[in-house]
Amino acid sequence: MVDPFRRSARIIVTCSKRLAPYLETEIAALGYQPVRVFQTGVELHGSMDDCIVLNLSLRCASQVLYSLGELKARDPDGLYQGLTRLPWEEIISPDDYFSVTSNVSTSSVNNALFVNVRVKDAIADRIRNKTGRRPDSGAELKGAVVHVYWRDHQAEVFIDTSGETLAKHGYRKIPGKAPMLESLAAATIMASQWDPQTPFINPMCGSGTLATEAALLATNRKPGLYRAHYSFMHVNGYQPERYHQLVASLKDQVKELPHLKIVATDISLDAIRIAKANAESAGVAQYIHFEKCDFEKTPIPVGRKGVIFFNPEYGERLGEVKALERTYKRIGDFMKQKCQGYTGCVFTGNPDLAKKIGLRPARRIEFYSAKIDCRLLRYELYAGSRET
Repeated sequence: MVDPFRRSARIIVTCSKRLAPYLETEIAALGYQPVRVFQTGVELHGSMDDCIVLNLSLRCASQVLYSLGELKARDPDGLYQGLTRLPWEEIISPDDYFSVTSNVSTSSVNNALFVNVRVKDAIADRIRNKTGRRPDSGAELKGAVVHVYWRDHQAEVFIDTSGETLAKHGYRKIPGKAPMLESLAAATIMASQWDPQTPFINPMCGSGTLATEAALLATNRKPGLYRAHYSFMHVNGYQPERYHQLVASLKDQVKELPHLKIVATDISLDAIRIAKANAESAGVAQYIHFEKCDFEKTPIPVGRKGVIFFNPEYGERLGEVKALERTYKRIGDFMKQKCQGYTGCVFTGNPDLAKKIGLRPARRIEFYSAKIDCRLLRYELYAGSRET
C-alpha cells in the first residue's frame, strides 16, 4: 500500500447539520478545492498529510475522514471478508491500540455495535495473521480510529484522522450552564458577518463561548493550538516533525490586535468568572472586557458600529416561556434604543419568543443546536427600525 500520508484519496470532513457552508468557506480559505458539499460535510481530495492541516485548522468541523476504499458487503460476514483483504498491518501497528466507529443502514443488520465488533475482528485477525501479534482495541478514541460507512450493499472504509470530535476546541475548561458548542459558535459569528475592526458585544454571555470564539477568529488562533492528540498520530508513517512544523506555523499566523474590542456581560457573577477562566485558557482574555450587569447596562462602544450578539434561553416549560417573553421584548427595546448602527443578532430555538423582540429581521439563518431547530436572526439596527 502507498504511504497514506502521501497518497491522495477521498477526504470527507464532517460537521453538525447546517454548518457545511461555513466549513466549505474555511476549507477553501486553506487553499483546498471542495468537490462536493452536503448537509453534514464537505468532500475533497488529498493525503493524510492534508488531513493533519485540516484537523489543526478547521473551526466548524467534527471529523476528518480519509478513505481507504470501497467494498461490497451484503451482510456482516461479507464485510468481514472484504476488510481482511485490506493491508491493515501496513496501517496500524500490532503494538498499538485502535477503535472502530460506524454509520450503518442496511437491512442485514439491526445492531451497529455488532458491526463494530466484526470490523475490529477483521482488522485484528488480519494483523495477527501477518505479524503474529494482535493489537488491543476498545471504545476509547485514544489510538487509531477506523470508521465504516455502510449503506445497503456498499461500504466505505475510512481512517478517522481526528479521533475525538473537532467541534470542541479544547480551551473550555469549565462548561457553565447549557454552553453553545464551539463549532456552532464559530459558524454563527461567521454568519453575523462581523468585521473584527469593529466591536463585538455579547450580553448574556454565559460561559463566554461566543466572546472567546470571536477573539480567536479575529486573532487567527486556530483550534490546533489547544489540542495535542489526534488519531492520525497512531497511523503507520506518521512523522511527528511534520505535525510540530504545522503547529509552529499556526503560532506564527497569530495576529495580535491591541485595538480589538469585545465586550461580554452577564447578570451572574459565576458566569463571568467561568467566561473569564475560559478566555484565559484560550489566551484571549486581554481582548475581552468582562462585566457583571444586566444586559441593558452593557456598555456599547461608540465609533465604528459592530455586532451585538444575544444567545438567550429558549424556554423548555410553559412557565419559563412566559417569563422569557418579557426578556425577549427587553432585548428588542435595548437593541432599538441603544444599539443604533450596529448589526443585531439573536440566536434562538423558540420562534414564538423571537416574535416578542418586535423588530423585523433582515435575515433568518438556519442552524441546529443539538437537535433543536434554531435561527440566527440578524437585524440592521438603523435609526427608527421598523417594528413588525
